[in-house]
Amino acid sequence: MSSSGSCQQSTSMDVSQTFRGRNDIAWAHVNEGVDENGKKILTCLYCGKIVKGGGIYRVKLHLAGIKGEVGKCPKVPFDVKFKIGEALNKIGAKNKQKVELRKNVNPYGASVQQFEGDMLDEDQECKEVSPCPAPALTSTASSKIKKSIGIGDYFAPKTKVGCQPSIRSVLAEKEAKWRADMAVARLFYDSCIPTNVINSIYFQPMADVIAAIGPGYKIPTYHNLRVNLLRDVKKEVQLLVDSYKKTWEDVGCTLMANGWTDNSHRSLINFLVYCPKGVCFVKSVDASNVVKDAATLFGLFEEIAL
Repeated sequence: MSSSGSCQQSTSMDVSQTFRGRNDIAWAHVNEGVDENGKKILTCLYCGKIVKGGGIYRVKLHLAGIKGEVGKCPKVPFDVKFKIGEALNKIGAKNKQKVELRKNVNPYGASVQQFEGDMLDEDQECKEVSPCPAPALTSTASSKIKKSIGIGDYFAPKTKVGCQPSIRSVLAEKEAKWRADMAVARLFYDSCIPTNVINSIYFQPMADVIAAIGPGYKIPTYHNLRVNLLRDVKKEVQLLVDSYKKTWEDVGCTLMANGWTDNSHRSLINFLVYCPKGVCFVKSVDASNVVKDAATLFGLFEEIAL
């Protein structure tokens, strides 16, 4: 019977660990990340509070508005608060039932009634007694497996496409987006950055990778931006140009020129190479002191081609 008890204990532990895993409803309302020391942190999606330690249980206390280890969330929608509170009540009932079961356990082993079938025939004993019977799940565990329909199940989930969120959560999302837009706008206005930079093909990918890292991302330092990152970008561009040059050898290319005048009234000619893979800048020539006739342009094209 000791082996049966151990089987029951291990099975109940596995069941509880499964329910405390990623299936917990609170994971849909937090953002998981790491701080500057590499420690795991959880950030509330509604008020932005960071919880360091205690896991998802402390986040549930925060969302349910229970005083104690962590403060209440002032912006959590009512339906989310209700569902988290119901989940905590179920956990409390389950823990109370476990305490009652431990009190009723016989500390001296199995009782006499458990050995009443020892004198049965071997065939009958094999049918009625198993070496490790399947543990009977408690009412709380069975209710989690066969989920009963309660009032909390009628609220719209926040993670499914097309669901109807609460008005408060919609307003919170709009306010958070407005704060992010204002942060971008202040950078542009303070640094006198041309507003057409927002149309750069690199701007949205930059915002996406920062959002993927989450809170705590530190922007590059002045030195890294001028030296290390500039060197890495130069290598990246050189690899791209080398891939274009291989295409020139395979399918050919077209040499193009573009003349323009800069702010110093210099007459410049830009030479570019076109191929199916893209356009690549090759060289810029100052043609202010030369006559831009056919012979001069032919000589410049010939020099670039060689």
